[in-house]
Amino acid sequence: MEIFFYLVFGALAAVVAALELSKSNKDRINTPTSFNSFKNNYLVVYSLMMAGDWLQGPYVYYLYQTYGFGKGEIGQLFIAGFGSSMLFGTIIGSLADKQGRKKASVTYCITYILSCITKHSPQYRILMIGRILGGIATSLLFSAFESWLVAEHFKRGFDPQWLSLTFSKAIFLGNGLVAIVSGLFGNLLVDTLNLGPVSPFDAASVFLAIGMAIILSSWTENYGDPSESKDLLTQFKGAAVAIASDEKIALLGAIQSLFEGSMYTFVFLWTPALSPNGEDIPHGFIFATFMLSSMLGSLIAARLLARNMVRVENYMQIVFVVASASLLLPIITNFFIGAPRVKGDGISFVSCLQLLGFCTFEVSVGIFWPSIMKMRSQYIPEEARSTIMNFFRIPLNIFVCIVLYNVDAFPITVMFGMCSIFLFVASILQRRLSAIGDKAKTEERGMLEKDTEAEPLNNA
Repeated sequence: MEIFFYLVFGALAAVVAALELSKSNKDRINTPTSFNSFKNNYLVVYSLMMAGDWLQGPYVYYLYQTYGFGKGEIGQLFIAGFGSSMLFGTIIGSLADKQGRKKASVTYCITYILSCITKHSPQYRILMIGRILGGIATSLLFSAFESWLVAEHFKRGFDPQWLSLTFSKAIFLGNGLVAIVSGLFGNLLVDTLNLGPVSPFDAASVFLAIGMAIILSSWTENYGDPSESKDLLTQFKGAAVAIASDEKIALLGAIQSLFEGSMYTFVFLWTPALSPNGEDIPHGFIFATFMLSSMLGSLIAARLLARNMVRVENYMQIVFVVASASLLLPIITNFFIGAPRVKGDGISFVSCLQLLGFCTFEVSVGIFWPSIMKMRSQYIPEEARSTIMNFFRIPLNIFVCIVLYNVDAFPITVMFGMCSIFLFVASILQRRLSAIGDKAKTEERGMLEKDTEAEPLNNA
């Protein structure tokens, strides 16, 4: 079955290459040199930040194992990371609106570098501190950089539509190409050069330091609400009121939590799903295949976002339904075909079918990221952008902590079913968000028509 992996990877690579090379004028937006320089600067920084994150991912669990910790202790370390992201990360990330997004981005680099340094110690307490620092850094990664980009984009007077260009390219590079290269580079350091499982963390620190130097030398500062009269509690209350009073923001937060919660749960489920009896499968190659699928999704999103006639609120309904169906595949195949009960030499036929479904899910992930970024730029108020974005991550982190704590309590099919239901609910909420947006546009159009009719009467 090894040839199956190469066929899937090759087919995806061919489709990605064909889409990238076959862009027509409709898919391209002519932009000035000033915007291109701004966009490229951000993409370089974002790619370096994501490289620092992706290099660590495949080796965290393995490093803890080499230090002699069991599954329960490792689980506690992971829970500490998500809990830290929910608690401390929300507070520190929210300070970005008041203290500055550039400072918050630099704080991300410093915090993650310190987290990488702790990996050199086999002491549990030191590693726990590293996980807490890593949780804080994760919150900053998914709020400060995007908040800085959106504010700086509008401050420089660029066309709002051009934001989608930066978003889609950032996901194509940071969540696709950089992820694949980082995985291969980490494998080179650990397996080929035999530098040990700590070496990817050291390499991550180098990339983070380079990115921090670029931020310090080329980024300007921007804020959400820098007024001295607002303390952190007032800022939290303002963000909570914005979410509670604006149904669009509340729906967006629920959609994001449901999708990302399913996505992070999938990270823990795909390995046991594809090797239910401990079969020997090429984890690194499968991970690269998933990232290639995500790249395909980002290219599809780029084409959709480049068309003014296509609304992101509309096509995301379909994306969530497809994602929901793709995670139903393990349940369907186990019910009609049955999972193998004896360990085989490699991946089974059932697992091959599931792999295709998982690749489909990863395509939806690639479409989701630039699309949700686009919707956040439309609906979240600038003065509390980072605070609200970190609020969105609170239910996500609670959900992931619960899943991690009870990962052995439920059959894997139940977990996939739960994720599928969450994604289907996300599609329903997305439909509601689209309806609200249509209603608002209709009312706005009606007001403009009334104003136009009233002008001749006033002139008379």
